[in-house]
Amino acid sequence: MKLNRFLILAIAGSALTACNEINELEPQGFALSQEQVNNTYYAIPKRIEATFSGMFTMMGEPNAVFGASRADDFGFIMSAISQDIEAADIVYPNSGYNWFNVCGEYTSRNADYANPYVRYATPYNQIKNANDILKAYAGREDAPAVNIIAQTRTIRAFDYLSLAPYFQFKYVGNEDKPCVPKVTEETTDFANNPRATVKEIYDLILSDLNYAVENLTVARVSKARINKTVALGLRARVYMNMEKWAEAAADAQAALDLCKEEGLSPATANDLTAPAFYDINDKNWVWGFDMTESLANKGYATAASWISSFSSNGYAPATQVYACINELLYNKISDSDVRKGWWVDRNLHSPLLENAGWPDPNQPGKIIKGDAIATLVIPNVKLAYLPYTNVKFGLPVIGSDKNDSDFPFMRVEELILIKAEALAKSGNENGATATLNDFVKTYRDPEYNASASGRSLADEIWFQRRVELWGEGFAFSDAMRLGKPIVRFHDQGKGNVPDAYRFNIDPSDPWLLMRFPIKETNSNSSIVNNTGGKVPEMYQNATLRDGVTD
Repeated sequence: MKLNRFLILAIAGSALTACNEINELEPQGFALSQEQVNNTYYAIPKRIEATFSGMFTMMGEPNAVFGASRADDFGFIMSAISQDIEAADIVYPNSGYNWFNVCGEYTSRNADYANPYVRYATPYNQIKNANDILKAYAGREDAPAVNIIAQTRTIRAFDYLSLAPYFQFKYVGNEDKPCVPKVTEETTDFANNPRATVKEIYDLILSDLNYAVENLTVARVSKARINKTVALGLRARVYMNMEKWAEAAADAQAALDLCKEEGLSPATANDLTAPAFYDINDKNWVWGFDMTESLANKGYATAASWISSFSSNGYAPATQVYACINELLYNKISDSDVRKGWWVDRNLHSPLLENAGWPDPNQPGKIIKGDAIATLVIPNVKLAYLPYTNVKFGLPVIGSDKNDSDFPFMRVEELILIKAEALAKSGNENGATATLNDFVKTYRDPEYNASASGRSLADEIWFQRRVELWGEGFAFSDAMRLGKPIVRFHDQGKGNVPDAYRFNIDPSDPWLLMRFPIKETNSNSSIVNNTGGKVPEMYQNATLRDGVTD
């Protein structure tokens, strides 16, 4: 008998254990009655507290779906990496021991593959968790309950926002087309639950976020939890997807105003002179995952193992599966832009390495500094960097085996770029240009001038998003909502994309749409899967251009 997995875990005193076999998992789960839920939770209040905490732990929990059997199973952080690899700007040149190969080659559309299953099961498992909490708090209007309800509904909105853009093309023009199944606290028939329309899913997302914005305050226990700032930022993302530009600009500005109240601000150029993006307490992080040492020690299934070049316990450094920037994008970054140092150049140099040091394994007490880190080889621990390897994502202690780096889900800089794009798309190009110039010139590139970029304003903003938010999970969803092609290579020049991933994809290609996992279609008879398209062929669409890397 299949039961609500996360409710059972809460009863057992833990929301952190997972099944090992794919057939033991139920992405949507089964429902308990309202009376059963209330009786279970109210008997021991700590049960719902564990469920609520577990909902946040799921954001980046290692081995939550498959147990300890997979190194690419770590919640929404894994999904962020997968989706970035499916776009054009992250390159994993080495395919050995690369658990994300399916994303690079687009076999991630196969319904029986594990990688897309994790990306589907994680949000639906969390949705089930959220729905149980909402059931337990039904009818409660006291302030503590309203706060929990608002955070829970925000998480559910985030879950659906992590699904909708990948199972159907962009919102505008596709409102009535099938998206993903809608599962709420009121859903009872899980075995016959057809795909809701795009509009129905976005209506649910907005309903949840509207409630959250109305009922949340700025105060929160940590930046791993939800507050009004986060809810506004997520709603701004939603309005961006819906092309409701005025609303997106207003929410982005409102979120930025609250950021000031929280003491949050963009990272300065000086803040970025060393590897960063590992600490949720940084002033530019609005919301993120707080990776504790106990979670990180579960093994290789962490962000640091795959995206940081400084871990001594990870696939990236130990097997040379480094996350690199596509040379096409790298070459478009100005030399005066501090962000160009987020990656080593063709000669393995980055100014960020000057302020970093790796403990010498052969000489205790000695620290290897600067460019020597790039060429450092430690058997079974670290191989030399490849050209364009990222040094953006650091670690609390470089060369540590703990993998305890946090991961950002929202930063102040994203909100600024949302505001700029929304202003531009709503016709206020002067306001957009001023916003862009103020951010980039002040915090990233003192020689920047948006009006002299040589690109359209819209493409310039997209370029800034691609550079600023590189590796944070936005690349593929941005391409989908903008209707942009995936351009990984040009017909002239080799570049650094491996042959197996060397193809471009037209923005209307149905192969871009994710397929429902076979477990879901077997469990839910009303699911009609996405079809059409085929696995991209090497060197296809060589003449496609995206307006940024041209």
